[in-house]
Amino acid sequence: MDAKQTKNAAEAAEAAPTAPRTVHLAVYDTLADWEAGHAIATLRDRGFEVVAVGASREPVTTKGGLRVLPGLALDELRPAGSAMLILPGADQWAAGEELAPFARAARAFLDACVPVAAICGATLGLAKEGLLDDRAHTSAVPEYLAMSGYAGGHRYREADAVTDRGVITAGPTEPEAFAREILARLGAYEPDVLDAWFRLYAHSDVAAYETVAAAGPAR
Repeated sequence: MDAKQTKNAAEAAEAAPTAPRTVHLAVYDTLADWEAGHAIATLRDRGFEVVAVGASREPVTTKGGLRVLPGLALDELRPAGSAMLILPGADQWAAGEELAPFARAARAFLDACVPVAAICGATLGLAKEGLLDDRAHTSAVPEYLAMSGYAGGHRYREADAVTDRGVITAGPTEPEAFAREILARLGAYEPDVLDAWFRLYAHSDVAAYETVAAAGPAR
């Protein structure tokens, strides 16, 4: 490649659109604090912005009693400019249709080819919305999702977390595996660092610490 070609390639790279670096986290009353904690903390460390999205901009109270002020209301949320929508579990997912608008937002994201990550009760919401009928997925137990009456029971997998066609699912006891799939989908770490990260936090493998520490925060 000559000097002119090199210059043209550099200019094209500068002009090319960059992937969104904003991740949207759905928040609602009784949100399970622990389920997305690893994911959002590590994403922030790796240079992503995490924006909380509520049904409105009114504060919500998590399962642990923390008050969270959404930065965005659901009707303001658009897939464009978002890298991912993360849906944590909450009691309300199984208590009625209060959180159904968040599942409908997930459908809009997937229609726009933006990935969605759901854990625990949020997987029930995706099942009710029909988003797991034709995707491999997991949750707490198969019987939990069966309550939705969905058509995807044959695609249930006994795994810590599953990614299929833009949808990440996990059960309530797998926050590290949930984060692993999110970090992998967003390219937050190189594969060897991500493997070390998972071994460190999921299995307390102290030998993995140096690899993770050497990666450091994104600059």
